[in-house]
This record gives sequence, structure tokens and C-alpha cells, in this order.
Amino acid sequence: MTETTVDPKRRRSGGTRAKHQGVSQHAIAQMPWRIPQNIDQPTEPLPSEGVLAIHNNALRILSELGLEMLHPEARQILVQAGCRQEGETIFFDPDFVTEMVARAPQSFTVTPRNPARQLTIGEGHILFGNVSSPPNAWDMVRGKRAGDFATFREFIKLTQYFNCIHFAGGYPVEPIDIHPSIRHLDCLHEKLIATDKVVHTYCLGKERVEDAMEMVRIAAGLSHEEFEATPRFYTNINSVSPLKHDYPMLDGAMRMARRGQPVVVTPFTLAGAMAPVTLAGAVSLSIAEALGAIALLQYIAPHAPVVIGTFTSNVDMKSGAPAFGTPEYIRATQMTGQMARFYGLPLRSSGVCAANVPDGQAQAETLQSLWAAVQSGTNMVYHAAGWLEGGLIASPEKFVMDCELLQQFQRYFDPVLTQTNADDLAFEAVRDVGAGGHYFGTAHTQARYSTAFYQPFHSDWRNFEAWEKDGAVWSAERAHGIYKAILAEATDPPLDPSIREELDAFVAMRKEEGGAPTDF
Repeated sequence: MTETTVDPKRRRSGGTRAKHQGVSQHAIAQMPWRIPQNIDQPTEPLPSEGVLAIHNNALRILSELGLEMLHPEARQILVQAGCRQEGETIFFDPDFVTEMVARAPQSFTVTPRNPARQLTIGEGHILFGNVSSPPNAWDMVRGKRAGDFATFREFIKLTQYFNCIHFAGGYPVEPIDIHPSIRHLDCLHEKLIATDKVVHTYCLGKERVEDAMEMVRIAAGLSHEEFEATPRFYTNINSVSPLKHDYPMLDGAMRMARRGQPVVVTPFTLAGAMAPVTLAGAVSLSIAEALGAIALLQYIAPHAPVVIGTFTSNVDMKSGAPAFGTPEYIRATQMTGQMARFYGLPLRSSGVCAANVPDGQAQAETLQSLWAAVQSGTNMVYHAAGWLEGGLIASPEKFVMDCELLQQFQRYFDPVLTQTNADDLAFEAVRDVGAGGHYFGTAHTQARYSTAFYQPFHSDWRNFEAWEKDGAVWSAERAHGIYKAILAEATDPPLDPSIREELDAFVAMRKEEGGAPTDF
């Protein structure tokens, strides 16, 4: 397939119906910005004694096996708090962990430079973020290739454009054409200019985190006091499973917590590789690693906003490759959701797959992962759009296809679908149509037909003959055309020129100073 075969006009975003209804003929007709509320009851596969068993097992891991904490200050703090140290390993007192975790808030807000994009983390909300951290990109024309800054910018534009993407996670693709010492400066600068949504920083040492906090403060036009008064952006740290937290992430997490900025703690526990092959064992290890870091952060910064994350899945036991969207992934996510509610913590999970291209496997596995997020009561869904090859590839076609799924979930959560007032029960319409009639022409239908059902911007609902006559364009081809059309019309959100000037000057100054060290 070549670029010349992809026609962005061959997409179905309402077609003739959209034109008659006055829908804006942009690249797509998408749903407005909204913060979805998950109104479903969570799936709880564990009985109450199962929740306690995992909790007690996690505490036993922390107290008898301990965690390697590769940060001297963190170890010193934990020893002062009453924990025991042997070498670089900290053995946690169970009562200390329980007391510290209880300090964490059940929900909090994050306010970016545009206050209209404020997010509430917790309270039943479910928020979607873009793909984060792949080293490679793939699209239908250029194929698989190493990430670069031009491709990074394309994904940031997609992140801003889609209303169903609520936060800009890590780098949507790693721009290896920018030196690691200044990469964080260019990437966050681009994020803060090309988006007005909540952004993320990596915890990779003092300089990167301190630079990020200053850049976010500048972009929002805040004083230092205003910045620290409420969460403005966030970070995510991963343990080095099994049983280890490294220096850069602990260092960055402590800096963020001390200034009131949220930290998502997500152990990377792949069952059969970095965690036990049984789900109860893998989830126990994940919980232990998360609680150890959260206890540290709550000790140094009581009530600091934190999120417990899950990335527990399985590996292909034939190759060792990660697998996602599997039955085991779904259950592990549901189980971790129960544990998060047990501790009163917001939850992060992911919209992930193992597929290499945006095909049927990719969408099936991603859909399974997204349903796991819904069923678990997840509040932040990482990698919700654009993820391929187990996180090694970011794809713009997959990004577009995933956003169709995310919009459908947003519609699924719409409380209007389950209203039961007299108008919704439609007794009069049933009486008027009677036996054997149809509802197309009834006043009840005519008053609602334009908004009654979800209308796709990417999926093609026509029959085979109509689809074939119009070029027989497959899903990924349609997505490629939409992606190109979006880039053609995407614009940066407004930013005060004086703020832009100050932000540019800070980046230039830090580059002149050499940026950040590239080893630890």
C-alpha cells in the first residue's frame, strides 16, 4: 500500500447525514472534550479473604525479603522511620507501610496551563493518555524506523487534537536525533507549546525533574508558591522488578512529592519473567513494590498525591516476549483494582497489545486491555492510543483507530443511555407504532435521530458492495488518511507571547549550561 492509495475523503464520519445536520467538515467530526465517569460497578474476582491474602503477602515480602532501594537518602529516611537496612536492601515494618499508605489522598486534581483541561484523578473518573516511550515508529508509508523529533511532534499534534485524549504521557516516540542531555528540554518545550493538556515528565535524575517543574511553572504563568499549591503535572516511576527501585526514579519521585506534584508508581511485573507465574504471586509482588515507594513518599511528604499503577501481564513462554490483552492481563488488572480500592488509592492501567501492525490482533488485544481498565475501576489509562509491538512501536494509524474505541467508551459511559424517565421509556411511541410497524418516521425518533447513537469517524458501517465500490479501503488505510488530514489542519493552542519568550529563554539557558548528565 502506498500513500497515493490512501484518500482521507474515504472515511465515514457521518457522510451525507453529517452534511445535512451541519456537522463541521474538518478532518473528523469528533466528540467534545469531556471527563468520563465510569458508572459501572467494578469486576471483583477476588473474595474478601483473597484481597487480605494478597495484602498480607505483599507486607510479608516487604518485611521479610525487603526492597533494594538504590538511593542513599531514601534508605536513610526509611531507617529513620524505623525500617531495617542490610546493604542496599530495606526491610519495611508492616505497620509503618499501612500507616503511610493511609495518608495518601483518594483523589486529587491536576491543573495544566489551560485550567479548562483540569483533570480529577479518582472519584470514578477514567482518563485516557497517549502512547508513551516507544523507541520506534511505524506508519503505512515509511514502515518501521527509529524515533525522531519530527515524528514526536506529529504524535503531540494528535494528542492535542483528539478530545478523547486527556493527558500527554511520556514521549510518544523517543526522538533519538536529539542528544539525551537536552532531549527533555526540547520534548517538554514542544509539549507545553503544542498542547494545553496535563503533561508528564520522566524521573531520570535531578536536573530533568527540576527543569520540568520550572518549565511547567513558566508555561502556566505561575509563581513558585502557586505552582506548589496544587498539582500541575505528574510523573510515573517503574520499579526494576523484582524487588528493586533505582536511584534516578526514586530521586525524581521524592523531588516531585516534596513540591506537591503527583507520582504514579507502576511496577513492571511480567508473570513468568520478572514475577511469579501465578497471578496471585505476580500481583502480590507488584503491590509490595508499589507500597514500598508510596510509603517512602508519604513519609517525606504527607498526603502527597500518588497513584498505584499496574502493568502485570504474562510473557510468551516460548519466546519470553511480553503479551498484553490476554486473559491473565485482564484478571491481574481487575485484581489490582480491588487492591487499589482496599488501600483507597487511584489506579493506573494501560491500553496495550503485542501486535506489530495496526491489524485485527492489535485492536482485539487493545480492546481487551481497555475493558480491563473499565472493569478494574482504572482512573488513568496509559498508552490508550498508538501502542504496538509491546511498547516498541508508536503508530499514527493505530492512534486514530484507538481513538475510535476511546470515543465509543466515552459514549458507553454517557448517563443518557440509561435514563428511565417517561420520555425514555417511550410508551407513547410503542403505542403509536403498534404491531408490525417501524420507528423511522415517528416523532420520537425524528426528535432524536441525530444524537441517539454513536457516530463513528473511522469505522465504515456500509455494506460490502458500497465499501468495495468506494475503493475497498481497509481500516489502517482509512486511519492513515485521517492522520494526514489531522496534521494538515492541526494548530497549537494559544500561549501568551511573553510566556513563550520566557519558556524559550529558559530552555536556551539550560542548553547552554549543558542540560542533564547522561549517566547516573
